[in-house]
Amino acid sequence: MSSDNSVPEKKSSDVIDMLLGVKGGKVLDSETMIMETQKRVWGALKKGYEYTGITDDSEKFLRENVFKKINIVVLYVDLVGSTTMTLELPAEKFATIISSFSQEMASVIRQHNGFVLKFVGDAVIGYFHATENTLLASDNAVGCAKSMINVIEKGINPILNQYDYPDLMVKIGVDYGQSIIVRYGSNEKTSHVDLMGPVMNIASKIQSIAEPNQILIGQDVYERIHPTTQIKFKEIIWEKNEWKYRSRLTGEIYKVYEYNG
Repeated sequence: MSSDNSVPEKKSSDVIDMLLGVKGGKVLDSETMIMETQKRVWGALKKGYEYTGITDDSEKFLRENVFKKINIVVLYVDLVGSTTMTLELPAEKFATIISSFSQEMASVIRQHNGFVLKFVGDAVIGYFHATENTLLASDNAVGCAKSMINVIEKGINPILNQYDYPDLMVKIGVDYGQSIIVRYGSNEKTSHVDLMGPVMNIASKIQSIAEPNQILIGQDVYERIHPTTQIKFKEIIWEKNEWKYRSRLTGEIYKVYEYNG
């Protein structure tokens, strides 16, 4: 575990709570979140509800910090079975479902103090700025992943079922590391901005090996989440050499953990 915002193993949970900002922090109302999700998805299916401002904050943050190196927790959420859906649903309905899914996932990211980097097909990439507090960012990202599945199962799917559409399932991968903010072009206001670094690739690889509705996190995230959350994760033991990525610090196989909460 790196020295940035690290907490010695023997520190008490109270100290970790303080660093995480757990005590006295804002508590998300999951029932309200689910109800609002259902209203928006229903509106999208019936009236073409349009979402606004989802990625604006990220765009502003990236432009203000172009070419800086930052520590982030990256979250990839990818929709399972979208290819089958394209064959079974009318194009306009499929587009509405994908759009609603993507933007609902983006909404959950923002509610957990993250930024929405971009939409890539049927996947959403979010990130949590961790330069000042890696513990809080890691905890927020894991909480976000859990909320995503809750919103899908209790918010989105019940509405889709009313229209005889299939349930949605996702694969989620989360990792921590350093990234650099890049701008492709000289125009400070309009040139494309993005994040580049190994953490982006590893988070994507972790997501790709997840099972439907499974949350997987990298070792660097696991080491930074609250102890009460750590106990809900279990290290994956690879039996067939499915995972070959090694830690840049130790050279050993980089550990991946699955959520069993």
